[in-house]
Amino acid sequence: MYILLLALVALGLFAALLALISHHRGEKDEVVIPPPSSCATCDGVNAKCEQECVMEAATQPIEYFDDEELDTFKGRPSDQYTDEEADQFAEVMYTMKPEEVKDWNRSLILRGINVPDQIKDELITLING
Repeated sequence: MYILLLALVALGLFAALLALISHHRGEKDEVVIPPPSSCATCDGVNAKCEQECVMEAATQPIEYFDDEELDTFKGRPSDQYTDEEADQFAEVMYTMKPEEVKDWNRSLILRGINVPDQIKDELITLING
């Protein structure tokens, strides 16, 4: 019985000594902090990221992509465009860099301009890469 008690005390002292040595060496648990997300890293999977980016964009000045003529379509429903009017949107969309299309769409949303139904599939394809 005394041997068992002595062994437990020795084990406790050994564990305390190891804890003291590791603490003295400065070994600390590292806390991994994920990098902050930015709108440049939003990939469409995280809805919260997308929502925060849209809210952030709403506080910024609206960016134009040499498409001021599209402001005449403000408030028009997306299913009310003629093919010629949809071609105006397509012309702007295809003259920009693919990485700009998402920002252009955000600009249209902030300006109250609905994208014509005729080009929505192409727009989504370009946004998704």
